[in-house]
Amino acid sequence: MAAATLCIAGLAHAADGAFLKSLVGSWVGKGTVKVDADSQPIKINCKFASDATQSSLSLDGKCTGYVVFSRAIGADVKANGKTYTGTYTGSSTGPAGLSGNRSGNALVLGIQWAKEVNGDRAAQLRLEKVGANGMRLTTIDEDPATGKSIVISDINLSRP
Repeated sequence: MAAATLCIAGLAHAADGAFLKSLVGSWVGKGTVKVDADSQPIKINCKFASDATQSSLSLDGKCTGYVVFSRAIGADVKANGKTYTGTYTGSSTGPAGLSGNRSGNALVLGIQWAKEVNGDRAAQLRLEKVGANGMRLTTIDEDPATGKSIVISDINLSRP
């Protein structure tokens, strides 16, 4: 029984490694971002480079919108069994903590902002592989006025 459990855990780890490595490369795309919960979305263009090992993923990018908005964005996560932890950079509040797990073709990560954003310090980042050459980054937060989940950023990327 113990050997079977170790074998299954090893297969899960290998599957996560293959998933992470499938996200390696250069990415370009477009999307929207809201400055806060009640603002209008701003259209953005983004470029990312990513690297991965069997147990880690690093994203490094830049998004620009209009002529006035430009922000470096990044995420570094490491797998420890089925749990992923790491750091998100790019928020105006400073580096944020990430923790969560893989669900199908996505990493679903809770964000712990360095300071309050939209009334609290919690949000969610969903990093999803879309087909063979696509990736979607979505940040979801709670609207402090309604308590409903809202999309703060939605970026659709593809390999150039």
